[in-house]
Amino acid sequence: MTAPRARAARTAHALDLDPERVTNDLAALVLTVVELLRQLMERQAVRRFDEGTLSAEQEDRLGTALMLLDERMDDLCAQHGLSRSDLNLDLGPLGPLLSDPEP
Repeated sequence: MTAPRARAARTAHALDLDPERVTNDLAALVLTVVELLRQLMERQAVRRFDEGTLSAEQEDRLGTALMLLDERMDDLCAQHGLSRSDLNLDLGPLGPLLSDPEP
């Protein structure tokens, strides 16, 4: 066996990945991205509300959609045993990723 192959074989054996943990970590990462996008959409909606660029019907539809998305995020977090604060990654000197983590 060549040196790179031997090193790769040792590394493969050294990685003892728990499939359930990998699944949970992936779910947390995906939910973090979705929560970030939800917060960005919410900020944009508030900006558009403040600017008055939406009709009353658009405001109602947007508000309802954001409310339903927020509820669905709670459901998905509960399904995976996570809280909203679990999704808030610490970016070191940049601070937390999410603006308003909920408990």
